[in-house]
Amino acid sequence: MSAVDQGAPGAERTLGQLVASATAEMSALVHDEIALAKVEIKQDVKRAGIGSGAAIVAGVLLLFSLPVLSFAAAYGIHNLGLGLAWSFLIVGVVFWLLAGVIGLIAMAKFKKIKPPVKTIASVKETAALVGTVKPHARSVSDSAVGVARSSS
Repeated sequence: MSAVDQGAPGAERTLGQLVASATAEMSALVHDEIALAKVEIKQDVKRAGIGSGAAIVAGVLLLFSLPVLSFAAAYGIHNLGLGLAWSFLIVGVVFWLLAGVIGLIAMAKFKKIKPPVKTIASVKETAALVGTVKPHARSVSDSAVGVARSSS
């Protein structure tokens, strides 16, 4: 076996070996970038789900409970001695405040959603590294020149 076959230090690798190595490394790099993006996006999707759920709950609470509870509360306040119109106004304002608090919780969850920062940084770093790579100048032997001339 030659030194190239044994992978000895300083041994020249063939073009096929270099291409295969570069292809394998780029494939592994792309797979790692995709895995990192999936992890970061999964966290943001979970936050978006929680925020959306909170917003939906706020809407459902307003929609279904507003008429029934409004009448019950307003008539309860009216029985305490306050005018009926003021009773309904108080109940309406309380429901609006509750909806506002739940809406603020939803907005806080949405604001925590961020772009996949680590993935973007890693891709930029990789692109910068790949952009600086230049092919090595190879010396052309006389036999290679002869082959190139005879084939043209």
